[in-house]
Amino acid sequence: MATLVSKEAPDFTASAVMPDGSFKDDFKLSDQRGQYVVLFFYPLDFTFVCPTEIVGFSTEVEEFKKRNTEVIGVSVDSKFSHLAWRNTDTKSGGIGNIQYPLVADMDKSISRNYDVLLGESVALRGLFLIDKNGIVQHQLINNLPLGRNIQEAIRMVDALQYFEANGEVCPANWEKGKDSMKPDPTGSQDYFKKHG
Repeated sequence: MATLVSKEAPDFTASAVMPDGSFKDDFKLSDQRGQYVVLFFYPLDFTFVCPTEIVGFSTEVEEFKKRNTEVIGVSVDSKFSHLAWRNTDTKSGGIGNIQYPLVADMDKSISRNYDVLLGESVALRGLFLIDKNGIVQHQLINNLPLGRNIQEAIRMVDALQYFEANGEVCPANWEKGKDSMKPDPTGSQDYFKKHG
């Protein structure tokens, strides 16, 4: 599994279903420069577990937007499948009116470039936090049955922005607005202040 952290996020241009339900055939990752991006992959439309994550990210999309962060979902399905899933009621296994783009990775090149493609079939549950300059700052890859924690994704955005603003590392269990910055006996705080 490739580590993309500290590297430029692989760019892509692909078809997507936008928050208003329209198609955009030239959706480009690099057009998001200047804001943060949470890019996440999921295996397939109309499958179990996926709706909980996709709806969960949509439910919290305003929290991401407050942090100047765009959420983007990707799977190997077509834009037509994405739209059909959006148009299916949540009580019938659909995802409803999702408030962020769903990208169609039909040729699997995006999943391949992010090294989340499983056996040339579907994407593992990869999540990548990309900073305003297009650099991957965090990545998490789960196997197919393991859903992700949306609050943890928000916490990682907060941690990155805190570090950028203050030059201080965020220790285990750090949370925005809580006094979790304890003295660091290792001296790593001083190292990161000097070397970023």
